[in-house]
Amino acid sequence: MERPRFAWRGTAAIAAVLFIALCAAAGGYGYHRDELYFIAAGSRPAVGYADQPPLVPLLAYMLDSLSGGSLVALRIPSAVAASAVVVVTALIAREFGAGRWGQVLAAAAMAASAVLIAVGHLLSTSTFDLLVWALLCWLVIRAVKVQGSRWLAVGAVAGIGLLTKSLVVFFLAALVAAIVIVGPRTVLRDPWMWGGVTLTVLIALPNIWWQAANGWPQFELSESIAAGGSGTSESRWLFLPFQLVLIGPLLAPIWLAGIWRLLHDPRMRSWRFFAIAYFLLAVIFLVAGGKPYYLAGMYPVLLAAGAEPVIRWLHSAVRRGLAVLAVVTTAVTSALLFLPIVPAAELHKTPIPAINYDAGETIGWREFTATIDAAHRGTEDTGTIVLAGNYGEAGAIEKFLPHIPVFSGHNSYWSWGPPPERDAPFLAVGYPEDMLRGLCNNLQHAATIDNQVNLDNDEQGRPVWLCTDRSAQWDAVWPSLRRIG
Repeated sequence: MERPRFAWRGTAAIAAVLFIALCAAAGGYGYHRDELYFIAAGSRPAVGYADQPPLVPLLAYMLDSLSGGSLVALRIPSAVAASAVVVVTALIAREFGAGRWGQVLAAAAMAASAVLIAVGHLLSTSTFDLLVWALLCWLVIRAVKVQGSRWLAVGAVAGIGLLTKSLVVFFLAALVAAIVIVGPRTVLRDPWMWGGVTLTVLIALPNIWWQAANGWPQFELSESIAAGGSGTSESRWLFLPFQLVLIGPLLAPIWLAGIWRLLHDPRMRSWRFFAIAYFLLAVIFLVAGGKPYYLAGMYPVLLAAGAEPVIRWLHSAVRRGLAVLAVVTTAVTSALLFLPIVPAAELHKTPIPAINYDAGETIGWREFTATIDAAHRGTEDTGTIVLAGNYGEAGAIEKFLPHIPVFSGHNSYWSWGPPPERDAPFLAVGYPEDMLRGLCNNLQHAATIDNQVNLDNDEQGRPVWLCTDRSAQWDAVWPSLRRIG
């Protein structure tokens, strides 16, 4: 298949618009609970954590330290990664024979998508995971075409991806299985391909070793997510309909055309395994109870495959106008839903928090920590510690109230140990009252969390408790406080 010239100008313009929009919105609302946790985790460097590999926490801590705590600086790498996904999508379309306008359409559809704007706004493992999948698709296409040492680039990116988010292992397994099913099986006999596999394992080995040495907590996390233990978990029956939302219903015909083309166009026979891998992953994630957005990394290659046939369909001015309208409408809708455009005080009046769970989790952390600080000062005991129910609460206290020691049983915070054995009071937030009464002989209500904008997020309305007479040693109760999810 002939490879056209790359549409640098159109692709760069689209990527630049996305980058500017994401940077302009980067300071909106506030930190996400995951970002606060990443900073805390990165301040304790390790080759692995209970719920994630090490790269994103390390990046978060470095950015926070070097920028003096700038939220905008923290999120710029995500804007860069999202813009890079747009460019890689166009590059894949080029490999599939798309001309200038086909490449531009693929790039525009990806840039307008809900999933890319959502993950591009926050510092998230999902942002870089999406870029890794897109890069792997492009590099695999190039390696299959030429064979040889290009498989080492595939292996290097895959290894780095595994240090970013473990989800990429499913993508790699599905690709290999799909190649076994529909070919081209000759790549499995290429020693360079196996060299790439070896390189992947070597790069990811420190984190694999950490997981094995700590009882594979990542598997425990997966079970918790499947059981609905995450704020972004969805019912299994929503998994397939949700795929229409990831890119946008109006742009679904492009990636659906991509699946059809990969399966039926004789010129795409060498790349048919991408469509098979998509179906394999859909089944795996559906059965395992994975989150609907876990398939997001496949959409750059599907949009790239579908762009050229859609361009051929756009032979009239009316159809071209409809295509432009679909892209613009999707982009505007995605921005309204997933960027901090609506004022925080008005957010509770809109359906946005119900659609975009993460929006609510970026609001109220300053008010949360102000309440904790006031309750802490009210104890008149400088030795008072805080027991936080989740990593977001603990991360917020650690970030904004560094003078107050905070501990939590949630995810990696549990592995960082219990409070010291001192005869001092403690504040607790995010734990059930009955559990705390089993831990404390004298429990009093100290405060109530209020984000001041009437937004019903995870922390809103939670009581803050003060215990002045602990009934058990921390070492004795710490195992029971452990929670992965």
